[in-house]
Amino acid sequence: MAACAAATLHAATPGAAPAAASATTGSTQVGTLTIERHGKAGRPVILVPGLAGGPWVWKDTIADLEKSHVVYAVTLAGFDGTPAPSADGNWMDRADASLAQFIQQSHLDKPIIVGHSLGGTLALRFAGRHPDLTGGVVAVDGLPIFPGMERVSPDQRAAIAAQLKAKTESATPDAFKAQQLQYMQAVGTLDPATATRVAPLNARSDQKAVARYMAEDAGADFRPELKAAKAPILEITAFADQDAQMGPVKITKEQKVAYYAALLADAPNVKVIALAPSRHYVMLDQPAAFGKALNDFIGAH
Repeated sequence: MAACAAATLHAATPGAAPAAASATTGSTQVGTLTIERHGKAGRPVILVPGLAGGPWVWKDTIADLEKSHVVYAVTLAGFDGTPAPSADGNWMDRADASLAQFIQQSHLDKPIIVGHSLGGTLALRFAGRHPDLTGGVVAVDGLPIFPGMERVSPDQRAAIAAQLKAKTESATPDAFKAQQLQYMQAVGTLDPATATRVAPLNARSDQKAVARYMAEDAGADFRPELKAAKAPILEITAFADQDAQMGPVKITKEQKVAYYAALLADAPNVKVIALAPSRHYVMLDQPAAFGKALNDFIGAH
């Protein structure tokens, strides 16, 4: 969980063929977000993918939830083949404002917001900034601060973020594609076939947009904003024995849960669980366990 490892680059039974695509009942553009609607009635659930992700990340989740919920699958501008935003302002702030606008103009009654990685970070800070618009948050391996970054100063975080941005922006298109495959193989998923299938989907995102969102995330600390959150929060993290060696020390699943809980300590109502064995794309490595945890949370809140 060192900062350099966590900040490199931020889904279906492993190796299985993708499930049949769910039919959308409409798509809309709000600010810097493209939003697909699935399902006809029920509690609203908003799904926000991680860095370079799109609705494909949630294929199995959508197929499950749309039977009894209205599901909104979000794509951030610049991801999954969509045009990047203009260079004005902070892009995470713009995504936050766009999501608030969508919830208000759609008259959604405190939706459950589910976010993976960068999307989890967005969901957590949204709960703090817009407590009256949030019914609950499920963050999937997304945190209010990059793991390891809590141990460095704000200036050091900014410098690390700038380095990451420059490295990603300067990569050739082929090198960028290779980065996505390497990431999925080493960090994203336990299954090599899934890594090979998913990496090209991430790689179709705008390279400079990926670099910018990543830098904004890596350089930020949103922990203080969690104090204002009213909604219950579930953090779902991943754990795999083969990835648990941290230098000379091997952490346990319980220790990783405790570490994540410490980073989320400012939230008034938070629970952390780990699903194992899995890597960063928990919903790909443990689809059944992930689906149960998500449905149990929605049912309870």
